[in-house]
Amino acid sequence: MFGRIAPGYDTANRVLSLGADALWRRRFIRKVEQAFRPGCRRRILDLAAGTLELSLGLVRHVPGASVAALDFCMPMLHAGRAKLAKAGFFERSRVRLVAGGGFCLPLADASVDAVTVSFGLRNMLPRSAAMAEALRVLVPGGMLHVLEFGAAKKHIFGGLYNLYLTRILPYCGGLIAGDAAAYEHLARSVTEFPEPESLGREIRDSGFTDVAWERIWGGIVCLHMGKKSGEGLVAERFHN
Repeated sequence: MFGRIAPGYDTANRVLSLGADALWRRRFIRKVEQAFRPGCRRRILDLAAGTLELSLGLVRHVPGASVAALDFCMPMLHAGRAKLAKAGFFERSRVRLVAGGGFCLPLADASVDAVTVSFGLRNMLPRSAAMAEALRVLVPGGMLHVLEFGAAKKHIFGGLYNLYLTRILPYCGGLIAGDAAAYEHLARSVTEFPEPESLGREIRDSGFTDVAWERIWGGIVCLHMGKKSGEGLVAERFHN
C-alpha cells in the first residue's frame, strides 16, 4: 500500500494538510534540537523515514546532526533517494538510507543519541515492540521523539476535523494519489490510535522516563518524548 502511494506521497500530504505538515515538522525539529545538550553527539535514527522529509529537515536545522533514515518500504526510500540526490553535499553526506523495520533494527545497542518517528508509529503494531527496539539502540540519556496524529476520538474544532478525517480525506486522497484505500487506512489508523495520555503511558511502560507530550492545533497532532535512563542529553520539558 505504501509503495503504491510513494510517487505522489509528498504532494498528497501538502494538499491534504493545506501545507500544515511542513509547519508540524518544523516545530518537531525544533523540539528535537532543543533536547540536545551543546557539544554532544547528534546521531539520529529516523524511523519510518519515508521520502526523507523529516530526515532532510533534521540535518538542515539541527547543527551537527547525522541521520540514519530507516524504512521498510523500498519505493518510499527510492523516492527519498531521488530527493537526496538533488540536495546539497552537506545534506547528502549526513543522511544514510537504511532498509529495515522498526521491530528488528539493524543497529547495535546504544548506538544513537535520538530516535524520531513522524506519522509512522501508528502503523507499528505492537507499538511496545517498536519502542523496546528504540530503547535498545539509544544511548543512556538518549531521547525518543514522536510526532503523530491525535486519536480523533473527541470532537476537534467542533467536529469539523473528524468529518474531514473520516469522509473528505479518503475521497480527496483517492483523487490526488489514486488510492482511496490507502487514505481510508489513514483515517482508520488515526481514529484507532490512543489518546495522548494513553500513548504517554505506553511509552513510560516501555521503559522510558521523563515522558511528556504536547498537543498542537487543538490535538490534531501531538508531540511525545521520552528519555532512556542515564546521564546524557538534557531535554526541555513540554507543558501538557
